[in-house]
Amino acid sequence: MARVLLILLGGAVILQADLLPDETLSLLPPVNFTIKVAGLAQVLLRWEPNPDQEQMNIKLGYHVKINAPQEDEFETRSTESKHVSILHQGFSASVRTIPWHNHTLRASSWVSAELKAPPGSPGTSIVNLTCTTNTVATNYTHLQPYQVSLHCTWLVGKDAPEDTQYFLYYRYGSQTEECQEYSQDTLKRKNACWFPRAFIHSKGHDWLAVHVNGSSKHTAIKPFDQLFALHAIDQVNPPVNVTAGIEGTRLSIRWEKPVSAFPAHCFDYEVKIYNMRKGYFQTANMTTSEFTSTIRDISKYSIQVRAAVRSVCRAAGLWSKWSQPIDVGTDEPKPWTEWFLLVLMTTACIVFILSLVCRRCHLWTKLFPPVPAPKSSIKDFVVNVNYEKSGSGETEIEVISYVEEPELEVLEDFVF
Repeated sequence: MARVLLILLGGAVILQADLLPDETLSLLPPVNFTIKVAGLAQVLLRWEPNPDQEQMNIKLGYHVKINAPQEDEFETRSTESKHVSILHQGFSASVRTIPWHNHTLRASSWVSAELKAPPGSPGTSIVNLTCTTNTVATNYTHLQPYQVSLHCTWLVGKDAPEDTQYFLYYRYGSQTEECQEYSQDTLKRKNACWFPRAFIHSKGHDWLAVHVNGSSKHTAIKPFDQLFALHAIDQVNPPVNVTAGIEGTRLSIRWEKPVSAFPAHCFDYEVKIYNMRKGYFQTANMTTSEFTSTIRDISKYSIQVRAAVRSVCRAAGLWSKWSQPIDVGTDEPKPWTEWFLLVLMTTACIVFILSLVCRRCHLWTKLFPPVPAPKSSIKDFVVNVNYEKSGSGETEIEVISYVEEPELEVLEDFVF
C-alpha cells in the first residue's frame, strides 16, 4: 500500500513540474504589428499574439516603445493602443511580448512598424504656430453656461510660394473642426484663424491637436502638427466688478471672480497699487477676492487686479491680463487762496486769544514797564487871555494870568 502511494505522489510531482514554464524559455514576439492614423495627431497601434506561442499557465503582456518623433514607453495587456503624437515628421514604434507577473521568463524580441512622414517640400510648412483659448459666458443653456473660443496665428514658411494657402484644423477629444474665419497677410496668404465657439472643454485635460496643411500650384506644401496643453494656452479673463475706496487711512479693494467655468476657490489673485504722487508700485498676492491696506499719505492711487487658476484645480498656467485701472484718492494741492485764508484765520484767532490773555493778566505792563517823563527846566505855563471891557467899551484891558501846571511824574497806564 505504501509503495502505491509513493508511486502516485511521484507522478503528481512530475506532472506539476511539466506544467511549470521553463525559466530559459523565451516568449515569441507579436505578429501583424501595424500603425494607422486614427485622427489629427493620433495613431492606432495594433498587433496580435504569436499563434505559435505555447499555451502556458502564465499571463502575457506587451511592452510598447515609441521610437519617434519623441521617445516614450508603456506596458499593456491589450493588443491595441491609441497614442497622441505629432505626425508631420513620421512615427515609429516597437512592441514585444513580456510575462505580466513572472519576471523570470525572458521577454520576446522586438517587432517594429513605421509611419512615413507626409510628402511636401522643405521650408513650405508654417512656422511659429501659437494658439490661445478664452472662455466667454453664454446664455444658450444652464448646463453649458460657458463656451471656449480658439485663436491661432502662424508665419508663412520661408520657401512657400506666394500663392500658398494654408488650412487649419483642430481636434479635441473626438471632435474635429476646420477653421472658417481666417486672417491674411499683405499677399493674401492665410496667417491666422479664429473659432468663436470651439468644441473644447475649458476644464478638460486632453491634448489640443492642431494641424495645418497647405496647397500651391508650384509645389507640395508640407503639413505641420502641434500639440497644446490647455492650461498652458488658456487666457484667463481678468477679475470683474473691481471697486476701491478710502476711509481715513484704510484702502479697501474688492472684486469678483473672472468669467470662467472654474469655481471661485480655484483662483489666485494679484493686486497692483500705483501711488501716482510718488510714482511707485505695490503688489500683493492672495486667494480671496478682497484686499485691505493702510495708507500713510494723501495721494491718488491706481488699482488693477489679475487672476490665474490655482494648481489645486488645474496645472499652473497663464496669468490673466490686468483689469482696467480704477483711481481712488486725490493728489491735487489746495489752491493758494484757500491756504492764504486758512493762515489768515489761524493768525487772527491766535492774536485774539493773546490779546484776551494780556488784558486779563496785565502782561503788557509787566513786560513793558512805564518810562518816567523828563522834567523841564522851564516851567510850563498856560496863558489865558481875557478881554474885559470897562465903561462904555472904549478902553480894553488885557489880563494875562499864569497858571502853573503840576509836574507829571508818572505816565498813566495805557492798555494796548
